[in-house]
This record gives sequence, structure tokens and C-alpha cells, in this order.
Amino acid sequence: MMRPGFTDPVLDAQSCFRAVLEAMSRPGRVQRLAAPLQPPAPLAPATAAVLLTLVDAETPLWLDAGDEAAEWVRFHCGCPIATTPAEAAFVLATGTPPDIAALPQGTDEAPEAGATLVWQAAALEAGQGWRLSGPGIEHEHRLRVGGAPEGFRAAWAAQRGRYPRGVDIILCAGEAIAALPRTTRIEEG
Repeated sequence: MMRPGFTDPVLDAQSCFRAVLEAMSRPGRVQRLAAPLQPPAPLAPATAAVLLTLVDAETPLWLDAGDEAAEWVRFHCGCPIATTPAEAAFVLATGTPPDIAALPQGTDEAPEAGATLVWQAAALEAGQGWRLSGPGIEHEHRLRVGGAPEGFRAAWAAQRGRYPRGVDIILCAGEAIAALPRTTRIEEG
């Protein structure tokens, strides 16, 4: 039996979209989502809400969440499932995320063609951890991302040299999201 998606698809998607916009415009700020979802494991409610809001029939998705989650997303979003992260507009990582350099980066003429990584982290905690700076952050902001793999900060720093090309990240944990647009600088806390 297929698990349900949003209770009110229009209002719930609008609410989630506003939270994603707020997260992207204020990097590292944790936003809470209100849409009650019970997606198949291993998807967290925030992860599921972001996918239901952003993924559609024109955005190939690669995911590491297993067959049940893939069928759930395909049923509710109508999206094609990519066979590799390099073919995807959206990349969902519920485990260790793929190397940022292996994801679509866009071009100087079309930077919007860069992938969006939806990364389901173990936890998101504001006020500690990485020091974030850049557009949308007045001085600096701190964010701890539970389960960040070794070498992530170095890969992120390497991406900054390719701007405007690059990958944007939406972090999800439980019912919370935060974002790391490609313009965000990350330093160890």
C-alpha cells in the first residue's frame, strides 16, 4: 500500500517552498516544517516534504534511499529516476553524499543547471559547529551538521573556485531543513 503524501498538496507545498526559500536566502538557519508526513524509511519527514515540493516530471532524481522510497517519490512526484548522480537535477543522499565534484555543476552561461543535493543529515544544530559566511549572512552563522563525511569541507571549498557553477545543498533532519547555497563559505568552528 502506498503511503500518502501531503494532506493538502497545494498549501503544504507552498508552506514548504517558503521554508526552502527562507533557508536558501539565510544559509545555515534552521527552518521547521509543519507538514506532517510519514514517508517510507529511511526518508525523514523534512526530506520527503522537500522532494514533494521541488521534484517533478522534468527533474531527474537520483537517490540512495532504496526501492520503496524511490517508488513513493516517483508515484507522488512523477519524476524520472536517474541511474547515476551525474545524470540528476536533484540528488538525494540519506547516507554519505556523493562527491560534490561528480554532480552536475552547470555552466558559466547556465549555472542553474547545477544539481541540488538534498542531504539527509543525522542532525542540524544552530549555534555551534561550522562557521558560515557569505551572501545572506551578516557576519557569520554557526551550524553543526551531524554525519558530515570526512573531506566535505575541502570538496566544498574546491567548488567555490568554479562559481557561478556549482551545487546547492538542502540539508534535512527530522522535521527541520537548512541550506548551503554554492556561495556559502564554510570554515571549521
